[in-house]
Amino acid sequence: MSKLSALHQAMSRLDGLWADADDAADLSRDRLTAVHSATGELRRLLDAVHADVAAVISQESRSELGAGGLAKQQGFRSAETMIAATTGVSRVEATRLVAVGEATASRTDLRGSRLPARYPALGEALTAGRLGVQAAGLIVALLERCRISAGTDRIAEAERILTDKATGLSLDDVRRLVTRADAWLDPDGLEPKGEEMRRRRSLTMFERDGMLHLDARIDIETAAPIVAAIRGYVTAAFAARKDAPDANAPDADAPYVDRRTVPMLQIDALALFCAHVLGCEGESLPLAGATVVVRITLDDLQSGTGCATIDGLDQKVSVGAARRMAANGGVIPCVLGGGSEILDWGREKRLFTRAQRLALVERDGGCAMCGLPPQMTKAHHLRWWSRDHGPTDLSNGVLLCETCHHRIHDNGWEIRIDGEGVAGKVWFIPPEYVDPECRPRLGGRARFDMAA
Repeated sequence: MSKLSALHQAMSRLDGLWADADDAADLSRDRLTAVHSATGELRRLLDAVHADVAAVISQESRSELGAGGLAKQQGFRSAETMIAATTGVSRVEATRLVAVGEATASRTDLRGSRLPARYPALGEALTAGRLGVQAAGLIVALLERCRISAGTDRIAEAERILTDKATGLSLDDVRRLVTRADAWLDPDGLEPKGEEMRRRRSLTMFERDGMLHLDARIDIETAAPIVAAIRGYVTAAFAARKDAPDANAPDADAPYVDRRTVPMLQIDALALFCAHVLGCEGESLPLAGATVVVRITLDDLQSGTGCATIDGLDQKVSVGAARRMAANGGVIPCVLGGGSEILDWGREKRLFTRAQRLALVERDGGCAMCGLPPQMTKAHHLRWWSRDHGPTDLSNGVLLCETCHHRIHDNGWEIRIDGEGVAGKVWFIPPEYVDPECRPRLGGRARFDMAA
């Protein structure tokens, strides 16, 4: 089916769903959800058609045509300028449209023979309306950047995996996926990239409008303890807020009510840590057990190749960075596949141990449903300890933030764990009113790992 045919079908579906309604307020919840899905599909298909058009405009405006190029005939310096002005998007977005269109369109060789598209799997996903141009643009940029270092076969495999995994993800989650895929495609590039980032790290301070402004650019290796400590403080502050005497008081001026936002808490944490370093006396800082955990396989650690991950951060680091971090205090090096430690305690223990929680973080990456970092989650029994006599095992545990924990219990979602230990996968099964077919949705770290 062509892009235009798919576009017409999507428009017909939307017309049918919107029939007899003057505006969205007249729609039932079921129809509202259906219209929302149809609108998303229509938007993706329209962008796909636009990308095709943008690629041809770029071809017809190439520099060797001189003044006879399409864009210059229309009074524009380039195809991107013409597209941006005509559609009201930024020049960056116009450039992305051209790049995606060129990467997914069929080509011709010097003799005029037809060649397949550079990225056919992406093109199929765009034509079917499964993927939007913005997500496709992120994937194309990564594949083009790593095309030489990774090789043709590896790039083709990455295209297939990324296209499949990006379907149904938000653009923010696609960025996380692409960040992890970068290390998978070019692991040898992590060390030089890390060195470059360290050279660019900076913190500038200036006063304006009566306030001090901080502008920080921090490489991942340096940022890891900062992120862990600040997130730990925020988590502890929210936990203390629930236990405060006036936590539910409607009066905002009640003496014990903490009304600070997350950004406020984060800057308060930074100020508190600095004051402590300067010699602050008193009780120890509340960090809710915040710890930097660096995870690396035993093979990578011994060979000095590959990469490592840091809990709560998407960007991977080189083996050299992992070794340097492991030599510092306050960092736990988690070597996978090395020495054994008991992770399944059956009914002997009610609470998950520290070792079990580290294993759950390895599997789930944080909140298995929404992706919040590990510091903001708790380990929960799938089969309850008291009611269902569920064991305190990895196969019966999952990391969830407080919000997702309540959402799952209150709205009838189910959770299934496939596989054993840290290699298991977490699946969320929606209730029938959300999805009549109850199709499982992959959760945890597996959503972003480069595994077929």
